[in-house]
Amino acid sequence: MSVLQSYIAGQWFGETAAKALPSAINGETVAHTHEETIDFGEAVAYARNTGVKNLLALDFQQRAAILKELAIHIQGRKDELYAISHHTGCTKADSWIDIDGGFGTLFTYASTGRKELPSGNVAHEGPVTQLGKDNHFNGTHILVPRRGVSVHINAFNFPIWGMLEKFAPAFLAGMPCIVKPATATSYLTEAAVRVINDSGLLPEGALQLVIGGTGDLLDRLEEQDFVTFTGSASTARKLKNHPNIMARSIPFNAEADSLNSAIMAPDVTPDDEEFDIFAKEVVKEMTAKAGQKCTAIRRVLVPEGQVDALAERIKERLGKLKAGDPNEEGVRMGALASQDQLRDVTESIDRLLETSDCLFGRDNGFKPVGAGTDKGAFIAPHLLLSRNPMEDGGAHDIEAFGPVATLMPYNGIEQALTIAAKGKGSLVTTLTTKDPAIAAEMIPVLAAQHGRLQILDAEAAKESTGHGSPLPMLKHGGPGRAGGGEELGGIRAVHHYLQRTAIQGSPTMVAAVTREYVRGAKVIENDIHPFRRTFDDLQVGESLLTHRRTVTEADITNFGCLSGDHFYMHFDEIAAKKTQFGQRIAHGYFVLSAAAGLFVYPGEGPVLANYGLDTLRFITPVAPGDTIRARLTCKRKIDQGRTSPEGHPQGVVMWDVEVTNQNDELVASYDILTLVAKKQ
Repeated sequence: MSVLQSYIAGQWFGETAAKALPSAINGETVAHTHEETIDFGEAVAYARNTGVKNLLALDFQQRAAILKELAIHIQGRKDELYAISHHTGCTKADSWIDIDGGFGTLFTYASTGRKELPSGNVAHEGPVTQLGKDNHFNGTHILVPRRGVSVHINAFNFPIWGMLEKFAPAFLAGMPCIVKPATATSYLTEAAVRVINDSGLLPEGALQLVIGGTGDLLDRLEEQDFVTFTGSASTARKLKNHPNIMARSIPFNAEADSLNSAIMAPDVTPDDEEFDIFAKEVVKEMTAKAGQKCTAIRRVLVPEGQVDALAERIKERLGKLKAGDPNEEGVRMGALASQDQLRDVTESIDRLLETSDCLFGRDNGFKPVGAGTDKGAFIAPHLLLSRNPMEDGGAHDIEAFGPVATLMPYNGIEQALTIAAKGKGSLVTTLTTKDPAIAAEMIPVLAAQHGRLQILDAEAAKESTGHGSPLPMLKHGGPGRAGGGEELGGIRAVHHYLQRTAIQGSPTMVAAVTREYVRGAKVIENDIHPFRRTFDDLQVGESLLTHRRTVTEADITNFGCLSGDHFYMHFDEIAAKKTQFGQRIAHGYFVLSAAAGLFVYPGEGPVLANYGLDTLRFITPVAPGDTIRARLTCKRKIDQGRTSPEGHPQGVVMWDVEVTNQNDELVASYDILTLVAKKQ
């Protein structure tokens, strides 16, 4: 049998077999951990000295491009990972969540980085605040790489997705990662890291893998480092209170297993489509990954009058479920990840039965199909009924991390909210209702104790990704028992790994640091129109102050006829006089069009297209007879590695536009995004 190896300081490490890791399907040994002790001092030093240096030699955009290529590479090798994933007890659908979900997250963060992060390694988190009366002193915030190492301690249930959903934002933020998977399924994580290394895409030091225990790793961390954990609430508390983490105030993010709920609202009856949708969702969350999801439904809240009907619907679905070796035809539920997990779940069920009755489970003739499954970690799905859900304890405190859910009758919305809150903080709850008024009443209350809320009705069910599916663009985490942390959430996850710092100074100095033009900063003016300069030659701060244009009655009339906008403020002199403006004013969009006419260079040049306009504000109204002019300034350059359909390279330029009147009052303010050609 193979010996799993750690990947430390750029080398695969470990030769001597230690703990055997059995297949969850048939109990046969898949691999062994290694006996050799890891030098975590070497691992951390390598991450700091080599990993940080190599990652920061790249910028946000370049690291985003690597994530995309890495996702493509893993996607091309996924079949070999599927073959190994089978031993963790996964069906093909379960493996899809873990493997395709993993490289899908890389794709998402590659796109997020390209769209939302600048070139360079300083992200400006504006807006700039004017701190002095005459705009000589400004303040703003920047986000910069922490220049430390990120330690990721992961759970056994998602050996690949669990690694990549943390790695992607950390890598994008410029932090080298030391990944410690749960031992039971670490053979799949090791295989994924080998696939990643084979790509040759990651800078040296970007990723290290720990097989086995963490030893003195946490003792070696410093203030610039970061720790993130997924697993049980008890282990999260233990790690969070590690003396070195507390003494050095090392950021710690926990995503802990929680007692998530699904709530059927009082308006849903057995005759409604939503009733079946709800029952299907509960069964899906009980059986996907054999219930081994931190987001799985553990508590099912249902109106007292509908308990029996819902129990029958769920039992009917569970009775048709085929469990066993996922290679057998028709199998829809696999095994728990290990015999240890089987013992834990069995013990938890015994404890739950002290306060609940079993409606489906041990006495329903459960027998997994497939050779050798009698030695596997299989367990029947269990549906329980709480005897008194208004009491503390029981299913409000005990989590059987497997295919187990407890029905909890309630009487009225207030009682449902009270029961849901007894979970003391959850990752996710689903509310199934047909009535928007019920959703509007319950969701704000539930939100205080949940990280994510799904509102499920017949319409949403057509495209719903499911109660238990964290998405890269939405926050994953929850308060209280759920760990109090946040992962994913799109760009928010990248920000977690960056240091946010307030900076103060003159507009010119703030612009120099942020690499972004700040109003009031010194501008660069010359005889060449900015639109005539290639992306390579254009400098941030390069600016054009246009000639003037006087707005006439004819302008307003012609624009109204052309656009069809005959709003009274533009055409009714009597009505306009009654308003705060006291007179007719020009269309705001005419002002934009007129400003474009002032600053656009009409001839052929490197500016290819205007594809967006941000932060538009109309500040001072423009009346007939007013004279306007515009200042166009290169605000930011972003090199996203774009090319035209013909393969010509181009970059993105954001332009700051200020439109002023004859009194130098600001009339309109906005940013324009353009594609600008690079030198051939």
